[in-house]
Amino acid sequence: MRFGTFIPQGWRFDLVGIEPANHWEVMNGLAQRADAGPWESLWVYDHFHTTPVHSDEATHEAWTLMAAFAASTSRIRLGQMCTCMGYRNPAYLAKVAATVDIVSGGRTEMGIGGGWYEHEWEAYGYGFPPVPERLRMLREGVDIMQQAWTTGRATLDGRHYRVDGAIVQPLPLQDGGIPFWIAGGGEKVTLKIAAKYGSYTNFAGSIEEFDHKSDVLRGHCEALGRDVSEITRSSNFNTIVGATEAEARERLSAVVERLRPHVGDERVARIEHDYLESPAFGTSEQVAERLAERSEHGLGYAIHYFPEAAYDLSGVELFEREVIPALS
Repeated sequence: MRFGTFIPQGWRFDLVGIEPANHWEVMNGLAQRADAGPWESLWVYDHFHTTPVHSDEATHEAWTLMAAFAASTSRIRLGQMCTCMGYRNPAYLAKVAATVDIVSGGRTEMGIGGGWYEHEWEAYGYGFPPVPERLRMLREGVDIMQQAWTTGRATLDGRHYRVDGAIVQPLPLQDGGIPFWIAGGGEKVTLKIAAKYGSYTNFAGSIEEFDHKSDVLRGHCEALGRDVSEITRSSNFNTIVGATEAEARERLSAVVERLRPHVGDERVARIEHDYLESPAFGTSEQVAERLAERSEHGLGYAIHYFPEAAYDLSGVELFEREVIPALS
């Protein structure tokens, strides 16, 4: 199994209590630490407002961070989970990503999806199209980016995007362009896009749900004449590990109390429940066992979000020391 880690950027209230002037020092320090560690990739979220409630707390912009991390790291791959197609013109996004790939020496990933955070869409003036329209935007946008990265130009007279000979030079350094991570488990459209364009998928759920989505992906690949083994399946995990179950719960309690003033009692109770149900919550042995089971079902890449990362690295260190070696 391959491993990625999220860098806190404020979206999940994971930089609260830290002066904004110090945010970059914290984020960059964690990125450089990951670059020197056992992680294959680092990730950020593409969001503008905090979740699960919008607030005035900082949320740093994803592609700006991509460019910064491209310059400040040397080995680790750089991804977003996931870029919202509706937030940027796809020809412009292709140009941005190609530049980041050049700066990074060919280490950029393109996590891409249809988007879901309605408040952000409306607040930034994008409207909020219904799901079918957002997925058509995704399909058209991926087509434009693939053209741009493989030929240096893109032309499409689509329903949502119209480009006419948009030039994207220089090309990304990576042969065939920047790899697409198609995020989401929509069976009729999203997984079909993944089957056509994706190097990776990203969806979660129970093992039974994961198996079902995998079967759907396989069916789309067969219809297109593509070998499903060419696509690596990934999932994201909310991760808190402890040397004992009691320690893991203590760590969770600290996270909950940090979040409570910002999200309220009702939402923090749901967050706590979600962590307790996460396959990546518990002792390092428990987490390794659950991830190993998912590996047996075809999960090839696990991306971990540590809510403590900006405040306490001991849980991350335990994961690096005991979980990753057991599964790599």
